[in-house]
Amino acid sequence: MRRRLVLVAVVLTALVLALDATGLTSLGPLRAGAATALGPLERLVAPRADPAAQERLRGSVQAAVAGPAADDRLAGLLAAPGVDGTPVVLARVVGVGPSGPAGPERVTIDAGSRDGVEVDRTVVSADGLVGRVVAVAPWTSDVLLVGAPELSVGVRVGARGVLGEASGTAAPGAAAPAPGTLSLALVERGTMRDGDPVVTLGSIDGRPFVPGVRVGTVREVERPAGRLAATGVVVPAVDVTALDLVAVVVPAPRRTPRPVVTPSPRRAAG
Repeated sequence: MRRRLVLVAVVLTALVLALDATGLTSLGPLRAGAATALGPLERLVAPRADPAAQERLRGSVQAAVAGPAADDRLAGLLAAPGVDGTPVVLARVVGVGPSGPAGPERVTIDAGSRDGVEVDRTVVSADGLVGRVVAVAPWTSDVLLVGAPELSVGVRVGARGVLGEASGTAAPGAAAPAPGTLSLALVERGTMRDGDPVVTLGSIDGRPFVPGVRVGTVREVERPAGRLAATGVVVPAVDVTALDLVAVVVPAPRRTPRPVVTPSPRRAAG
């Protein structure tokens, strides 16, 4: 029986991978179904061990991954701007999807709906913004990465927080970004300079992006013809080719209205 289950798992996995490699766009339901089925199946076909053996194995694994480097990564992740003090679900990257010119555009993490992960949640690392959740199964989730053509991020630029938009595709009137960089277009009149920090603007209820997460740093500034606002190039804060430990931000939605503030009337100058 166990051998048959293993064979079924292998066949299903091979089928999904083969179809995914063809570049078809309608694999969402199939991938979700496979993730739902294979998560519990992996647990079912895994060799059973007595509780003492499982505890010894768990201790060995924890000892292998523990250490100053792991502690530093975790501390850095939990203290990252935009995350400090906010509930998060920790996860590891366990799969990589198709790659574009700049590297992978999607990854799979080992946390899903059973862990509280939902679609359109912000994903971060200790360095900054990783992307947003685009598909969720009970045991895993897919993340669309910064730099993917489909991902655009509302941002604030520089100390003044000038509003803009960063994307893996060219802003109107701007040149296409080089692999590994983002196109940046200001959406209001303002200035930006080389070296200016770029952070997320934030979204309603923090979906898909919470505010204040590092996106990257301005590297070039241009003022193309026909645009009132400047454009530029951003070097992302996160290297998506070397992802490991990430966090999905799961802030609770606001349940109470903000207080109404009545300013004091100003006295007319005498």
